[in-house]
Amino acid sequence: MKPISKPMVVSSHRRPIVKNRILEGLSLSDFDCIRPFLEPVALKERSVLHEADKRIEHVNFIETGIVSLRTLAIGSVLETAMVGCYGAVGASIALGAETSLHRSIVLVPGHAMRISTGDLQRSMHERPQIREHLLRYVQSLMIHSSQISLCGVRHELEQRLACWLCLACDALDGNVLPITHDHISMILGLRRAGVTETLNRFEEEGLVRKTRGVLQVPDRRLLGQKACGCYAIIANRYDWTHASEPAA
Repeated sequence: MKPISKPMVVSSHRRPIVKNRILEGLSLSDFDCIRPFLEPVALKERSVLHEADKRIEHVNFIETGIVSLRTLAIGSVLETAMVGCYGAVGASIALGAETSLHRSIVLVPGHAMRISTGDLQRSMHERPQIREHLLRYVQSLMIHSSQISLCGVRHELEQRLACWLCLACDALDGNVLPITHDHISMILGLRRAGVTETLNRFEEEGLVRKTRGVLQVPDRRLLGQKACGCYAIIANRYDWTHASEPAA
């Protein structure tokens, strides 16, 4: 993950130009408090932002791309949530946490605004509204993670896959997912053959279009109708107004 050139900084009398929803939702005075400490960085595919049980050195406010939060066990990996343009990796420091609960790895490359833990903690102390803003996001992320856990044991492959694809589109704020069948099967703990078979069926129904290493979702609402109720619960918690009504 390497720093990139600084974005254009707008006048302090105007709204900042940011793509991250958390930063975008801050008041101008709160944003001005942390603005000097934000550093734009590139997120390279498969780069690790945090290791489980290791100290959180930086918080990354995701602008583009997807970061996968994973729980590890001997010989097993499972995604418990994903973070996109609506979230931040390392936001649990708002709870007073010093170490990461997850292994955070870049699934889809992109960019983020990074701030050191110390600078963010000082900013939260100076401007308590920043902490409150982060805590609301952390609560949404906790619901996201617990809902995905339920989904993994209660719902069928087709529903789970449709839910995950819709969440990934929301995370990217787009309909083109540079993701392989192998990646999907690994992070969802599903058989690759089952994922491929289901995606083939989705393609026949016009729900996705597949090319090598890329999935395109022509109509997110239509795909959302295949998803279990978990998608709407998670999307509504993040206040994604385009979330579809789930299938029964």
